[in-house]
Amino acid sequence: MAHLRSRRRLALAVPVVLSLTASLGFLPAAASAAPATATAAEEQAADAPVLAYVVNTKADHRTIAKVKRAIAAADGEIVIAYEKIGVIVVRSANGDFANSLRKVPGVQSAGATRTAPLAPAGTTDAGSAEYLTAADAAKLKAASAKTPGSEPLEADQWDLRAIGADKAAKINPGSRNVTVAVIDTGVDDTHPDLAPNFSTSQSANCFGGAPDTTPGAWRPYTADDYHGTHVAGEIAAARNGVGVAGVAPGVKVSAINVTDPANGLFYAEAVVCAFVFAADHGVEITNNSYYVDPWMYNCMDDPDQRAIVDAVNRAQLYAQRKGTLHFASAGNSNHDLASDAIDDTSSPNDTTPVPRTIDPSECFDLPTQLPGVVTISATGSENLKSYYSSYGKGVVDVAAPGGDSRYQLPDTPSKNGRILSTMPNGEYAWLQGTSMASPHAAGVAALLKSKHPWLPPAALQALLKAQANNPGCPASYDQNGDGTQDATCEGGRQVNGFYGHGIVDALRAVK
Repeated sequence: MAHLRSRRRLALAVPVVLSLTASLGFLPAAASAAPATATAAEEQAADAPVLAYVVNTKADHRTIAKVKRAIAAADGEIVIAYEKIGVIVVRSANGDFANSLRKVPGVQSAGATRTAPLAPAGTTDAGSAEYLTAADAAKLKAASAKTPGSEPLEADQWDLRAIGADKAAKINPGSRNVTVAVIDTGVDDTHPDLAPNFSTSQSANCFGGAPDTTPGAWRPYTADDYHGTHVAGEIAAARNGVGVAGVAPGVKVSAINVTDPANGLFYAEAVVCAFVFAADHGVEITNNSYYVDPWMYNCMDDPDQRAIVDAVNRAQLYAQRKGTLHFASAGNSNHDLASDAIDDTSSPNDTTPVPRTIDPSECFDLPTQLPGVVTISATGSENLKSYYSSYGKGVVDVAAPGGDSRYQLPDTPSKNGRILSTMPNGEYAWLQGTSMASPHAAGVAALLKSKHPWLPPAALQALLKAQANNPGCPASYDQNGDGTQDATCEGGRQVNGFYGHGIVDALRAVK
């Protein structure tokens, strides 16, 4: 099961970013050694399971050519080489493959992207979503009809009203020259609310590390892989009189499916492929409501995890240089990402987790803690941090509606504190999580990009922050009333750990 930011079973500090930039921008080269050749250890590993690897090199043809020869000598099979960023995706059954490649001149990092062997395709586990029933739909349509110009189910979309997206749509719904790519579990582009705004030419399936643009390859494998379809609707569901509306109902949305069909996880090679594909196909914004599996946090003192950080960072920076701004969810563990230590009990999630305590300044949640990526925390209908949302002063950039069904129930027909959006096969459902917050912020950024098409990613992010509304730290955050603070907010009205620079504002974006 993919570790989506909605947790389908329910969705930086400046010094940290600078530290991460330094550590990745100047990764030391491996010790000099002759290119690897076949060894007795490799022969003994002939029956070992096949794993996926990323090999990160200097981005020049001569070095890459030498490394490719070394990969073949170490019994590796190249899936694809992203030569522009020096990332090579490899499969190998040689248990010593990564160690051998780290000794090759020009290789800056190399490591396995998973701890479980590659498996044949299968289906994912069913997640938990509250589907809209016919009775619910009838009630919502009657309530929505009282507001002229509303979509049939919009009466339950408290999230749009919370950030002024309903009013913004009447001024500027967004430009069809702007595309938001949903890097996720795939998108059902046949949904009537998504079909009008879907971009097939900017969609693909990146499972395995190489893009597949076969028509429909970007769709979810099963109806249970609904996460990406829900996210896409939050961004750009059309105002077409059918169901719900997105934050930016006039922009285009595309799908880049990055999940493993066997277990639903998001591995590094697929995410690298997605960022490069998005950049090379003119995508302005990407939404990333997941973390890169199998590690919730990737620690720089582990060679495999270091290689994952290096590869994903190279890809997302490449996309930024090409003009793409990335949005990523902060996570649903109520972790303080600016703290000194965090207990990680779920990694690796593709084999047997080994509990560990990590330092978030040295172990990174990908892609949310990478340089230039906009990190989003979640709020509920009362503009308070959602009970599950991770946070952290200097880590969270902005906040957006993600839902809170426990403590923040809206005055809507359903009284449901979660987010209503599109699902595969023309259906609708409520979900909550920072997975739902990130696409709301991405949608507002799409409105800003529509109005200011020449803004580069850094300037677009700065404008998004400048227009956000910050409620400041709450006097108390004892959600269950037991006398204990459930999280500690640090900072003031301009920037704090719960909301970053504030809650995004769609109406200000179009005015």
